[in-house]
Amino acid sequence: MVQDRLFFHSTNLRSPETSFREALLNGLAPDGGLYMPSAIPVFKAGELEVFSSKEYHEIASSVLEKYTGNEIEPMHLKAMCEDAYDFEIPIERVYDRYYIMRLDRGPTASFKDFAARMMGRMMQYFLAGDERNLTILTATSGDTGSAVANAFHGLDNIRVIILFPAEEVTSLQRKQMTTLRDNVRVIAVNGKFDDCQQLVKNAFTDPVLEDLNLSSANSINIGRLLPQIVYYFYAWSRVSGKQDDPVVFSVPSGNFGNLMGGLLAWKMGLPVRRFVVATNSNDEVPVYLETGIYRKISPSKDCISSAMNVGHPGNLPRMVSLYGGVMDEAGVITRAPDLKKMREDIFAVSVSETETRETIRLCHSQSGLLLEPHGAVAWKGLQKYLHHCTLPGDESRVCIALETAHPAKFHEEISKLLGVTPPFPESLSKVEGRKEDFLPFENNYANFRDFLRKNYK
Repeated sequence: MVQDRLFFHSTNLRSPETSFREALLNGLAPDGGLYMPSAIPVFKAGELEVFSSKEYHEIASSVLEKYTGNEIEPMHLKAMCEDAYDFEIPIERVYDRYYIMRLDRGPTASFKDFAARMMGRMMQYFLAGDERNLTILTATSGDTGSAVANAFHGLDNIRVIILFPAEEVTSLQRKQMTTLRDNVRVIAVNGKFDDCQQLVKNAFTDPVLEDLNLSSANSINIGRLLPQIVYYFYAWSRVSGKQDDPVVFSVPSGNFGNLMGGLLAWKMGLPVRRFVVATNSNDEVPVYLETGIYRKISPSKDCISSAMNVGHPGNLPRMVSLYGGVMDEAGVITRAPDLKKMREDIFAVSVSETETRETIRLCHSQSGLLLEPHGAVAWKGLQKYLHHCTLPGDESRVCIALETAHPAKFHEEISKLLGVTPPFPESLSKVEGRKEDFLPFENNYANFRDFLRKNYK
């Protein structure tokens, strides 16, 4: 049975609770915090077993209606899910009960497609019939931008502005954003991803821009986060499907939206043994869990797993909130979370550039497994967990590492490492010859604010 309505509160605790519709369309809370469900819905005993016989879009509808309630008619939600998830989700057995889940078969060959496509449809649902125009303002370290641009391209009532660090995305990632035009505008910022994200956050909380109807499609938006819950349920249903057979998930983590989706799935009743949080050399979160002291990395370190080049994860306040703490958007913790519980639930580890490259080589030579840098970080993080921190019974536990982008997106690096070029899916090969259009921009908020006022009134 669908509950009438679920409310959402700000992680900063200074804004009133709001509906899913308003949380989705607003992006950030008025106090600058991130929206979280005020109560996490839970599946009752026995409800999950039926997922093993359901298609992905059916699982998505079952999960998401727990949050949308009567704000989206169930019939329409089911239709949105079926329309959004029309691609395969391979779960590849590597050996024994160890798997790779490939989240790279959507239209932009990235796991961001799962969230962006659903988010675009939900926004259109709520805006239908309104005279309100929405301007989506999003920062990307690589794959978010292309997924958002693709999901929102051509939609009525919605304009999209995407900011990316000029020197830290691959040419293919850039072209997926810069060749669409129409209602999509792309800005190359002379800076890091954290600079792009800060420009976006500043715009959301700037009273001068209140009349622009800004919203976000980053994972800081609750509408981006909730669809990421679904593939954890799907993975469990395909390789376990039993309440007494929990899974270890290894999640490559940068802005921590992917991990938050998994943690929310766990709180909803998904049988999980533990989460492995695998970062690249931007190790601020592993260091925080080890020491209890949080320090941003500024500037963030440039690694080949480019989507994870984040020195201050935008979703970290949500993780802190989930464990009873309060962290503001600047990373200041005013109420400490339950670190003991966090350490029990999460094994956080950093994977170096050398380890990432060596993992790509070894997996390919030993088992024919083709990984891109983010998947390699997840796989290596899982190996470190199994070596150092396994719990009793973990040697026979189902373990699933997430690969979040298609290897062809990193074909230059993989070709250098392996001497082979990954096959290009049609979604990537078709953008190579298209003409690009983007705007170079300095990392200056005053200039960015003026640009928005001039062009998006």
